[in-house]
Amino acid sequence: MTVSWTPHRFTGGLLALDTANTVVLRGDPRKTFDRFDNPAEIVHFADAASEFRAAELGGRRLEAPLPDEIAPVVLAIRETTDRLFRGAVTKGAVATGDLPPFLKACAEGLAHSHTEIGASGRPFGDPATPIAFEAALAVSALSLLQGDAIARLRICPNCTWLFLDRSRNSSRLWCDMAVCGNRRKASRHYRRRRAAARGTTNV
Repeated sequence: MTVSWTPHRFTGGLLALDTANTVVLRGDPRKTFDRFDNPAEIVHFADAASEFRAAELGGRRLEAPLPDEIAPVVLAIRETTDRLFRGAVTKGAVATGDLPPFLKACAEGLAHSHTEIGASGRPFGDPATPIAFEAALAVSALSLLQGDAIARLRICPNCTWLFLDRSRNSSRLWCDMAVCGNRRKASRHYRRRRAAARGTTNV
């Protein structure tokens, strides 16, 4: 299935969360599906993320020339990231038992990367050259362990995506108000109208 990588697909707030959200409707075995079932979509995702996550990446482009080869590493980072931080939202803290597989997956993502990261103003390295997608994904995922990121993590009540709440008073409810927020509002409105109609009929 060809995916349209629109801005809505990048509402997680970080590359690692956007990647975790490429599995749609986690927890619903009847409806869930994986946008990376076709590894070629990793290339398209990386191209779109280079644009939509340019601020996080410091303008450095992502490259994924061999998606079939990197897919196992990418999926391992994605799944351990989702497990670790989805659990952190639920429990309010990181489960230490989930850290070893997460750290191992991130280490695999960085293992074959010949670059340097972390310079002042260049957390993802020199923007003049591209960075391997799996390496950037690992850096992004590890950044979630810093500062107040865990306290700002949320799960969208409509689509169950993970997102980072950067609002001033930490009150953001939806991953995307224009999509999930409006869908919930429309659903509530529809239920109220149905209930009102039934009440009128029963009079």
